[in-house]
Amino acid sequence: MEKMSRVTTALGGSVLTGRTMHCHLDAPANAISVCRDAAQVVVAGRSIFKIYAIEEEQFVEKLNLRVGRKPSLNLSCADVVWHQMDENLLATAATNGVVVTWNLGRPSRNKQDQLFTEHKRTVNKVCFHPTEAHVLLSGSQDGFMKCFDLRRKDSVSTFSGQSESVRDVQFSIRDYFTFASTFENGNVQLWDIRRPDRCERMFTAHNGPVFCCDWHPEDRGWLATGGRDKMVKVWDMTTHRAKEVHCVQTIASVARVKWRPECRHHLATCSMMVDHNIYVWDVRRPFVPAAMFEEHRDVTTGIAWRHPHDPSFLLSGSKDSTLCQHLFRDASQPVERANPEGLCYGLFGDLAFAAKESLVATESGRKPYTGDRRHPIFFKRKLDPAEPFAGLASSALSVFEMEPGSGSMSWFVDTAERYALAGRPLAELCDHNAKVARELGRNQVAQTWTMLRIIYCSPGLVPATNLNHSVGKGSSCGLPLMNSFNLKDMAPGLGSETRLDRSKGDTRSDTVLLDSSATLITNEDNEETEGSDVPADYLLGDVEGEEDELYLLDPEHAHSEEPEYVLPQEAFPLRHEIVDTPPGPEHLQDKADSPHVSGSEADAASLVPMDSSFSLISVSHALYDSRLPPDFFSALVCDMLRFYAEQGDVQMAVSVLIVLGERVRKDIDEQTQEHWYTSYIDLLQRFCLWNVSNQVVKLSTSRAISCLNQASTTLHVNCSHCKRPMSSRGWICDRCHRCASMCAVCHHVVKGLFVWCQGCSHGGHLQHIMKWLEGSSHCPAGCGHLCEYS
Repeated sequence: MEKMSRVTTALGGSVLTGRTMHCHLDAPANAISVCRDAAQVVVAGRSIFKIYAIEEEQFVEKLNLRVGRKPSLNLSCADVVWHQMDENLLATAATNGVVVTWNLGRPSRNKQDQLFTEHKRTVNKVCFHPTEAHVLLSGSQDGFMKCFDLRRKDSVSTFSGQSESVRDVQFSIRDYFTFASTFENGNVQLWDIRRPDRCERMFTAHNGPVFCCDWHPEDRGWLATGGRDKMVKVWDMTTHRAKEVHCVQTIASVARVKWRPECRHHLATCSMMVDHNIYVWDVRRPFVPAAMFEEHRDVTTGIAWRHPHDPSFLLSGSKDSTLCQHLFRDASQPVERANPEGLCYGLFGDLAFAAKESLVATESGRKPYTGDRRHPIFFKRKLDPAEPFAGLASSALSVFEMEPGSGSMSWFVDTAERYALAGRPLAELCDHNAKVARELGRNQVAQTWTMLRIIYCSPGLVPATNLNHSVGKGSSCGLPLMNSFNLKDMAPGLGSETRLDRSKGDTRSDTVLLDSSATLITNEDNEETEGSDVPADYLLGDVEGEEDELYLLDPEHAHSEEPEYVLPQEAFPLRHEIVDTPPGPEHLQDKADSPHVSGSEADAASLVPMDSSFSLISVSHALYDSRLPPDFFSALVCDMLRFYAEQGDVQMAVSVLIVLGERVRKDIDEQTQEHWYTSYIDLLQRFCLWNVSNQVVKLSTSRAISCLNQASTTLHVNCSHCKRPMSSRGWICDRCHRCASMCAVCHHVVKGLFVWCQGCSHGGHLQHIMKWLEGSSHCPAGCGHLCEYS
């Protein structure tokens, strides 16, 4: 942790010398403060209150202010401050609401000077006036601020912030009578110590509690604030209304903020939780810290620059029970590890790419960016050559523009508005969405919806007996799957026309299974029997291979140049003993006796029971008794959803998730679902599809998404009697003390759905107002306003 670099700074008649070092404390520290000569530092906490001398090589303990036999809550410190005019004067804020002053010049061991017990709750902050030696200001958890004159025993002024808690108070360095205070409700107030009745100015600085503030030591109008919203904001207080001039985004709640001496745009911050590091920011570069100190292993509770005119030394205390002195030269530079490239898509599909000039200077054919031909897609600030980052910001910008019309997203909007996600049976939802996709030219999406309907919405289970058709000349108990043919009606050249072209080098063997009770054959077009409603989840017979590989051997029109096909004997396992086989036709009988015909071919020919009127009927065997369960396709459906999400069509992935619901929700992890939902909702809101977005949130299968429309919803309602805004959470106006939810028609309190006119603030029961407006357009309360309900 200790680094050997050393810095010596000359400040007037004194010299600051030191290096990065640390020392171990007896207990965690809550706050630190430095004396005016930068030679000593005081550390305060719940169980520690000590003064250390800052020497060149180490910290040396000088004084322990926790004296006495019995531990006292007055020594449990939440904050400590060292007066910058009197080196013997200290003040602490105790957790029991007591403000204590300490006089280090007292000869006794107990240095306690005065006790102020006017606060009722924990005192969060104490602050001395920068130029007045006897003025002390405190801010407490009870919502009050008190100004003490150390020459008197009681406070001289009490300031009420009308809030739950005061988190920080700071006297202005330039304005003698002004101090700033921060509150847990996000407000910042400016007070004049001469007027304790009301604040001079109040504004909302953060979305949440404001934990700290600090006046700029050089610019009298700048005030830095930090809050729970992970932001540090710099306000210009010289204008009529507070103006935000800079905003720094951090990664955790900001607990302390201190301007860096002699550096107008630098400030240091530390976090209240999670992040243990100390950052020094340049407010002109709000996203990358200028320096970072990583010595602490727990939350940093206090930071202070060692001297008001020296920017090199920073002191810090932490809950890890260490006191550190950081040398700015030893800090790590996050900018050195930052990514030097940037990539961003525009609203109309344009792609902007920024990188170092050295990376893109060698590429030929790249034209400089001259501006968008339609309208600006982004704005680039012109750099000031005097700024310290002017040399670092030398980057080249390339913009790849979309052709007009090529990046149209009309299909997305039409699909989002026309898709049906709930309120119908699953089969109707799939059919409707498939029709919408097909009309928009998205055939693959339409086919996907159709396949989902087949998988999850089959017309019914088909018994296995209906799939295994009986074979016979007059068979009528089963549904034929193919047309019947008569050998006499077939064209003489049919066999040769339907043969495969074997000259292409195909070496696949054709195997046909024949028995005494069935013959397999397929026609050229492979047509199904008209009117057949049997689902096609079967194989045609026991034949393997393509359907067009089945053909007939016509002995009268055999081609001599084609090779002779021999059916292997082992490919015809007999299922039962063949008895009384009828003799085949004479031409087949002659062929079987011919010496040019193999034995297996002769056997096959002898098994064909044909006569002049025998028709060939195909036989089908089902793969399963009925059909595959939908769970069999779950993995395939999940892969399909991931495919669409990876292709960028998160709309399809979310729509299928909502339509299928619990059928696929269990197979996709919650984090992935939440990512898909947030992406789709963000796209919908970009296109101002608020109703569709709310419907997606309402129907979502993710718990984290379904609660989005149940929070952060604020309705500003006026009282229907006094017309003033309702500030309380209930329906009783805190001004006229009358119920604002009275029905203007029946004059009863509305306990269900309440509808009101935003023009006159009158309303009532939904059904009553709708019925009233059917016959009259004037307000039922008689105010004369023309109300409208749509």
